Amino acid sequence: MRRHHIRRLLARWSPPTSVTSPARLSLPPDLLLPGATDIFSDYDHFAYKSHKVLNNFWRRAGGGVSIGFCLLWNWNANQDYYAPLGPDISGPELVAAVANAGAIGILRAPDWECPDYLRELIRKTRTLTDKPFGVGIVLAFPHKENLKIILEEKVAILQLYWGEVTQDIVLEAHEAGVKVVPQIGSFEEAKRAADVGVDAIIVQGHEAGGHVIGHEATIALVPRVVDLVSSRGIPVIAAGGIVDERGYVAALALGAQGVCLGTRFLATEESFAHPIYKRKLVEMNETEYTDVFGRARWPGAPQRVLKTPFFMEWRNLPSHENEANQPVIGHTTIHGVEKEIRQFAGTVPNKTTKGDIESMVMYAGEGVGLIHEILPAAQVVNRLVEGAQILIQQPFTS
Repeated sequence: MRRHHIRRLLARWSPPTSVTSPARLSLPPDLLLPGATDIFSDYDHFAYKSHKVLNNFWRRAGGGVSIGFCLLWNWNANQDYYAPLGPDISGPELVAAVANAGAIGILRAPDWECPDYLRELIRKTRTLTDKPFGVGIVLAFPHKENLKIILEEKVAILQLYWGEVTQDIVLEAHEAGVKVVPQIGSFEEAKRAADVGVDAIIVQGHEAGGHVIGHEATIALVPRVVDLVSSRGIPVIAAGGIVDERGYVAALALGAQGVCLGTRFLATEESFAHPIYKRKLVEMNETEYTDVFGRARWPGAPQRVLKTPFFMEWRNLPSHENEANQPVIGHTTIHGVEKEIRQFAGTVPNKTTKGDIESMVMYAGEGVGLIHEILPAAQVVNRLVEGAQILIQQPFTS
């Protein structure tokens, strides 16, 4: 029954005719899966987040990268939603490209209070797209003033990660007309999020790239959370190790109503990642879960990284060592602020970064081996959905 339902959904999707034309999929009530709701009734199709934005919706300014992109089905919303790539990898250009392709792009808020700058970032994005988009915040860092700006600007989505999602935050966002979508890494965290009334939940599996908050695999955790929240009408978005249509369809079979792709969107033309970082995502196939990077700035925040030669040399770094007393290996500008990069820092290289790039951290999910080229963001969206359409139409083989 679920396979038939997915086939009917995909059969009605038409790709955008250009990067400025949104994808459309009208979902009548009879096509909604049990538990699906009309929480994005103002919009038109999917929702791309994160993770891990998400993603996978996310990270912090001198530190990590939250990699996430969500494609949400069955919300009767007809819009896409993709999560922020931190610290500034998902800038206005990438967010607008995703939004103009029929998704909802998510900006990555800085990890320090800079409300005026954040307002400018939001307004710059609005000059590049007239489609809905959102902003992601990592709750582990100062954020109260930034949150005020997000709500004042009434963006479509407030994406939250790595911290307690309180009922006060949810109520305040809803009063401003903003939807709240946290990324979680455990069943218990999902329960707490559901109890405070969030609008959707991104479930990040251990396979995800960047900072990983949980320890369960996507294939095990997603159906448990679906069973927990489906009766409340809260959509679940699967994140972790998903990069193509096969992972997308598999997530739908698990009961998710969307997927969150992160690493795949690092490797896009509009991503603000350094060219060497992008090239490594295409060339390399293996990752490892570690805590080598960023121990001083963000303690207790393990990450999944590419197994670069530098990482393999230092993967057994003694636990008492961290970036604080290491030599400077480069310089970068993040959200307009110049920063030093020390060895073992959690700062991924963006386009402004100079120095020993190959000795810097490069976050990636386990699905990185399925990425073979740098593409425009809109093309990634189209290939994902069109590939899923074809896959769903094929019969199962014995």
